[in-house]
Amino acid sequence: MPELPEVETICRGLRSRIVGRRIVGVDVLEPRLRTRVGEDFASALTGKTIAAVSRRAKYILIDLDDGSVWMTHLGMSGKLIWVNAGRRREKHDHIIVKLDGGNELRYHDPRRFGLSLVTTRAELGSLPHIKTLGPEPLDGEFNADYLYGATRGSRRKIRDLLIDQTTVAGLGNIYANEILFHAGVRPTARAWKLRRSEVERVAKLTPKILREAIRWCGTSFSDYRDADNQYGNFQKHLRVYDREREKCRACGASIKRVAVGNRSAFYCPRCQK
Repeated sequence: MPELPEVETICRGLRSRIVGRRIVGVDVLEPRLRTRVGEDFASALTGKTIAAVSRRAKYILIDLDDGSVWMTHLGMSGKLIWVNAGRRREKHDHIIVKLDGGNELRYHDPRRFGLSLVTTRAELGSLPHIKTLGPEPLDGEFNADYLYGATRGSRRKIRDLLIDQTTVAGLGNIYANEILFHAGVRPTARAWKLRRSEVERVAKLTPKILREAIRWCGTSFSDYRDADNQYGNFQKHLRVYDREREKCRACGASIKRVAVGNRSAFYCPRCQK
């Protein structure tokens, strides 16, 4: 699933291309996403001008000039790409948004776990998808004091706490594993048992690792592509995630994998104690 760096990369790519452009038509070819695309989706977008592109957690928010917001979540395998209108349509292109000037935004999603809806900016914060989200890790609300307080009230493993969207918005399994490696904390450590100094390292490294991933346009293992349908490159810089039995790039020990909940966690047994 695309995480904060991937979604932020897409937003930055779209922002320079679509702000100020007018939507001249919308084709919904497959409405059966995680939540069915509304019957009024096309009419709600058509004729509107794109005013801004932003992100909240893993959601892409495209503001329109009438105060409405087109909100998209990419699910497990979604892409939102900017293409020339003459490009051949692919099997899993489910939503086509046509722009003046001859370009299109295409939502492509083989697994159809994504979400695409239109709401208003005034109502956005009350949506169930948005209202329970925790602070953004790139904003000032997320800091050592906040995270330490969150760990004191949690009996969960620290990896699970970090990927809980009500605790940290936008953080997922890839970057939680990478952050914990750099902080020297095992993903299986109980959150409430961590020392203040350990939590401070995690909090300090979280925005640093995320910004580095954004600099490399995110991580591509399978489906993720940026707004130009290009691969990210941060997978070349991962220290532990999906590197089971490979040598640690810091100490040479063999990277371990362990099941935590229903997901795998990765760590170096020497660097993370």
